[in-house]
Amino acid sequence: MSSRRRRLLPSLFPLILLTIGSAYALASWNWCGRWTEREPLVLGQVRVDGPLRAGAARVPMVPPFPVVVAGYGPPRPEASRADPMPQARAVVLSSGDVKVGLVSLELLLIPDELVAEVRERTAGLGLQGVVVTATHPHSSFGGYDTRMVSQLAGTGRFRKEAREAAVVGATEALRQAAARLTEVSLEVGEARNSVLVRSRAGGEIPDGALTRAVLRGAQGPVAELLIFAAHPTILPRDRAVVDTDWPGRLSQLREEQGGVTLVLQGMMGNVSVSFGDGEGAERALSFARAVSELAEKAVPVAAENTRLAFARADVALPRPDASRLVPSYSRAAGDNFLCASSSRTAEMGALVLGPLELLLVPGEPTVGAGAELVRRTGATGVLGLADGYLGYVDTAEKVETNQGEARHQYFGPVLLERLGAGAELAARAAGFTP
Repeated sequence: MSSRRRRLLPSLFPLILLTIGSAYALASWNWCGRWTEREPLVLGQVRVDGPLRAGAARVPMVPPFPVVVAGYGPPRPEASRADPMPQARAVVLSSGDVKVGLVSLELLLIPDELVAEVRERTAGLGLQGVVVTATHPHSSFGGYDTRMVSQLAGTGRFRKEAREAAVVGATEALRQAAARLTEVSLEVGEARNSVLVRSRAGGEIPDGALTRAVLRGAQGPVAELLIFAAHPTILPRDRAVVDTDWPGRLSQLREEQGGVTLVLQGMMGNVSVSFGDGEGAERALSFARAVSELAEKAVPVAAENTRLAFARADVALPRPDASRLVPSYSRAAGDNFLCASSSRTAEMGALVLGPLELLLVPGEPTVGAGAELVRRTGATGVLGLADGYLGYVDTAEKVETNQGEARHQYFGPVLLERLGAGAELAARAAGFTP
């Protein structure tokens, strides 16, 4: 090193320190601003009680290969093929002049923007409600979420083509389902097997409950809804193949009997798979077979009523809170990063189908959080990953003590209270049984 450079370096230290200090101060400035607090608002509601009609469809979502495999933080593998191909599965329920669409996508999560675009493109179908859910495989394709937190934590760099693949699949599945409406009966059953699941982060123990609803037409089953909770994380993290894990395999197994099977995640925030033989894809298939056998034990019984109702409530979210996610010295910067990726509102929904009264949560509710929502509303069940994604939802106690999945929650302890108020409003609007 020349003598000139040796003399220059010490003079640069103050400038370097000033630059670092300025960057830290800028990142720590309160860019979040004030977040409005208000009561939840009803966005829409429909109720009807009469004969049911239903239509269902399954449409592949072909990603723009090569495509990032979503599910975990970087580095992420890139895939040039899918096995099996991710699907969009939809059922449209109709009674009288009311029609409600439910579409399940074999994706990691559902961002608000994707929901809005699906609803916009299906506006001509005459649906009074559209529910978009994710099956949550940590091995399907990514690139469809514009939020920086999501891109960093799970879905990878945003690509317009990836978003389009998901939206096209969802809208086409709903369109085909709406065109196939036929008279159906409703049958509902339940079974449980706690051996299939475990709590991966403490908290309440999952009971392995499965709810099965069958919409049966004159020619056989039109659609089957399976509500079961377990993280689809069976496949290896570094597998460079787009895959739908056990939910995709379960749907395929059930559809061999006819109809379209939608796998819906329940209170799965802290629930993991604890059963299955073999490794990777072999184990995913083994678990899918075990859940299919459980579905057979959930013998469906004809429902005494065929109510159909749907309601949505708009909830003001609390200010994001990064205190459990980053070191204390970078708390303010962490809050700013979360604020830049977070909507200030979320949507809580309520869906009634015969005896089923289901809450729709835009995130991953834990068993404890789900139980609190059920207690407040009298719901028969909770569907997670529906109509948006705001991360994990745990109880206030877990958040305050930094336990369980609350360690990864993007909001403070008041989150569940806010969502609970929205759930109560949506449940009343949908006519949940007192």
